[in-house]
Order: sequence, then C-alpha cells, then structure tokens
Amino acid sequence: MAEPKDTPFPEAEMPEDDTPEVAVSEHDVIADLEARLATTEAERDDMRDRMIRALAEAENSRKRAEKDRRDAQLYGGSKIARDMLPVYDNLARALNAATEDTRAAAGGLVEGVELTLRELTGILNKHGVERICPEVGDRFDPHLHQAMFEAPVPDFKAGQIIQVMAEGFMLHDQLLRPAHVGVSSAPA
Repeated sequence: MAEPKDTPFPEAEMPEDDTPEVAVSEHDVIADLEARLATTEAERDDMRDRMIRALAEAENSRKRAEKDRRDAQLYGGSKIARDMLPVYDNLARALNAATEDTRAAAGGLVEGVELTLRELTGILNKHGVERICPEVGDRFDPHLHQAMFEAPVPDFKAGQIIQVMAEGFMLHDQLLRPAHVGVSSAPA
C-alpha cells in the first residue's frame, strides 16, 4: 500500500505555473492572524465606543425633549400671560380711581369692572400665574422687584419699599414681570 503524501492532490494533477513557491512559515501565519485579530479587536472597540456614545446621545435627546415638553406645558402661555398684564393693570387702576361718588353713581359699571378683574385673576391663577404684591415697608428683593426710583424718606431704612406702582407676576417659578416699586435710599 502506498504512503499518503503531504499534499491532498497527487503531483501529477497539480497545475504547472511559473510562480515560484513561497515558503510560508508557521510563525508568519501566526503573526498575520495576530495582526488581523488586533485589527478586528480595535474595530470592535471603536464600534462599541460609537454605540455607547450613540446610546448616550439618544438618552440625552430623550431627556431634552421631555424637558422641552414640560417647559412648553408649564411656560407655553407665558407670552399671552405677559400680554394680559397691562389689561390687569388697567382694570386695577380703574377700580382704584373709582371714588365713593363714582361707585354710587355708576355702581353697575364699577361692579362689572370688579367682576372682570376677578375673572381675569382667576384665569391667570388657573394657569399658574401668581401675583407678587409687595407692601410698603417690605424689604426690596431684586429678584422680585424692580426699583423705579430711590428717595431718602424719614422713618424708612435704606432698601425698604416706600411705594408700589405695579404688582409683579410669576408663572410657576419664572418671573413674568417684577413688581415696580419705589425704594428708600439712606436718609440724607
């Protein structure tokens, strides 16, 4: 019986070509495989890093969209609320200007203005708009009040409110308009 040869094909069946046979050593094959493995691992690590970054970006986008949705729900009406504040101011001024004689002569009109102001206040409150109503003698707060003037006034400490010209308004935790006040400066 004939001994098997190292090649799977008998020499007679091997095509003849002019290419010289290159001896590939086992060491070269291992080095080539190790290089390909290192390249594949680097590609895998790069893809993993890109995937993690993409997932993080998607999560950040989701959180931003959720925050934008909440803000739109809470503060979406801020522009119209801000536009309604002069209406509130005018109705309040009309009521403050009404004297006892006016109330007696045009009681229905004054009552209508009062009801309109009450309804407007209710609607603003329903949508999260709250009044900032400082009192004379309160401490000036630059986060809630806007100083329209300063004047030295006896019996008032510096930084106390001496006059309230217009109420301020907050929409949830956001300032729509500061209260317009006069502030006492240090007495002369």
